[in-house]
Amino acid sequence: MPDDLGNHQSSGIGYGAQLREALDHLCGLVVDGLKHGFFDYSISCEVGNKGRRQLVIRAGKNHKFTIPEDDLPR
Repeated sequence: MPDDLGNHQSSGIGYGAQLREALDHLCGLVVDGLKHGFFDYSISCEVGNKGRRQLVIRAGKNHKFTIPEDDLPR
């Protein structure tokens, strides 16, 4: 849940760098879409090699993030 500074980190839960980057990017896209007045985004995820998550955000153009399993909160 975001705090007043826009951070997506819940107390006691740490996110890895790639997950943080993906969440920050997604948050920015949503805020931009809200300012504009409308938007249509889609998000998909697949598990790749060694448990890595391939996260794709489609928002006019595709943004791909590879998130190692170790970066996920437990």
